[in-house]
Amino acid sequence: MIAVKPVLKWVFGPLAVLFLAIQFIPVDRSNPPVGTEMPAPPEVRAILQRSCYDCHSNQTVWPWYSRVAPVSWLVAYDVRKGREELNFSEWGHVSPEEEDYIRFEIVEEIEEGEMPLPVYLRMHPKARPTAEETAILRNWAESPPGGTIP
Repeated sequence: MIAVKPVLKWVFGPLAVLFLAIQFIPVDRSNPPVGTEMPAPPEVRAILQRSCYDCHSNQTVWPWYSRVAPVSWLVAYDVRKGREELNFSEWGHVSPEEEDYIRFEIVEEIEEGEMPLPVYLRMHPKARPTAEETAILRNWAESPPGGTIP
């Protein structure tokens, strides 16, 4: 019969060493300088900051688990991809036509439950916009670019 303790020692010992070793693999958790912020009314900006900015801006608040591998790799990847898709901190590169399209896309992704990402909502449930907040965003999306909410 196999003794349990030696097996645990030989299985979990190397796993613990591996876990400790991967902590030394560097992960980019930088926040580049903020360029041009997106023009939006204060109530819209507050919703977007709470729900979107951690992945879609240069103002990411890096949580504690973004420092523990392998989760840190996933968080850094999601932020990098999010900034590539849409970066509220670099809005100066967006034409008025693109802005109009992006605003509708933001609302559509929220209404379809695609954003914020479900995995993000597990740790940040307050990031989910309420129905009232989604209506505010919808009104903003339907207003002229750079304009105020009707």
